[in-house]
Amino acid sequence: MVSKVYFTDFRSRTDVDNKINKIKILFEAANFRGLMNKDELVAVKLHFGEEGNDSYISPVLVRQVVDKIYEAGAKPFITDTNTLYFGSRHNSLDHIKTAILHGFDYAVSGAPLIIADGLLGNYSHNIKIEQKHFEQVKIAGDIENADCMIVMSHFKGHEMAGFGGTIKNLAMGCASAEGKLEQHECVKPIIMDGCTSCGICHKSCPVDALYLNDQGAIMDYDRCIGCNNCISACSESIIKLNYENMNEFIEKMTEYALGVVKSKKGKLGYMNFLMNITPDCDCLPWSDSPIVPDIGILVSDDPVALDAASYDLVNQQIGFKNSMLHHHYLEGEDKFNGVWDMVDGHVQINYGHKIGLGNPEYQLIDISSKK
Repeated sequence: MVSKVYFTDFRSRTDVDNKINKIKILFEAANFRGLMNKDELVAVKLHFGEEGNDSYISPVLVRQVVDKIYEAGAKPFITDTNTLYFGSRHNSLDHIKTAILHGFDYAVSGAPLIIADGLLGNYSHNIKIEQKHFEQVKIAGDIENADCMIVMSHFKGHEMAGFGGTIKNLAMGCASAEGKLEQHECVKPIIMDGCTSCGICHKSCPVDALYLNDQGAIMDYDRCIGCNNCISACSESIIKLNYENMNEFIEKMTEYALGVVKSKKGKLGYMNFLMNITPDCDCLPWSDSPIVPDIGILVSDDPVALDAASYDLVNQQIGFKNSMLHHHYLEGEDKFNGVWDMVDGHVQINYGHKIGLGNPEYQLIDISSKK
């Protein structure tokens, strides 16, 4: 049986069909209200954006979901987990400061803000999944503790996963620090020829996994945590991602998403926002130009169907030539492969189907107002 995915575009000529009301209509159309009972604790899973990034979902839009949860008699909180890399969200204190800087305070979002994996990212529960790569996965404690969860994802490109949507928000976004490390273990950076021994990578490494000798920088892979700080720090751009194992990384990531779904026993709703469709994750401290026009909002109770529909809608657009899109500009061509041609985003969708995370076959139900 195909999964239902509800869609609305961003066209609006009246206050009745503005984005605020579109979100409320989608929430009801997908019956997210039916997922939660009175006084249940409902996590609203977000990405608050790295400091310097501005393409995350607006807290004004998040507020609409929060208000609908209150209407259902439940108790919402907005949440994310700390990052593996050392940036503005590596621990809960910095993370909360960054979230508030980006507008996710109580006055705007209407809900308390809780970092789900604790002060240092080490609060987690083990969830049994019995899959190819993992017998069990480490899910943030307060993700597991919540009675229900609404996952709000900014749909965009991603250098390692091809694209970032609901599956990645579940997987990387709901894992503890140790869980993130498990997912990244197979794609630690590699050092190419041409090192000038400048030492910048050594200084950027938070765990002293890089050192210098007569030949240049050397990586101690037993110490490396796969945070990739060194890649962005390298002035010669000779430290690279290991694309040879990228499909394995994507499979591991997708298994982690399955763990979150199992932990919540089906009490999950998903929303993808196809706006500001940038080439990169919101974890970067910048937001590059979008690669296609804004499209709309999609919701579903199936994460695989939702990401598959979102992927297809992006590819139906004509790409922007003044963006990071190198090829595949035409309608129907794979836009994310046109940015990251070493990665196949379909691996998330196909593997998600294989392990029972969801169904890539979907029925798109357009509830946009007719203009």
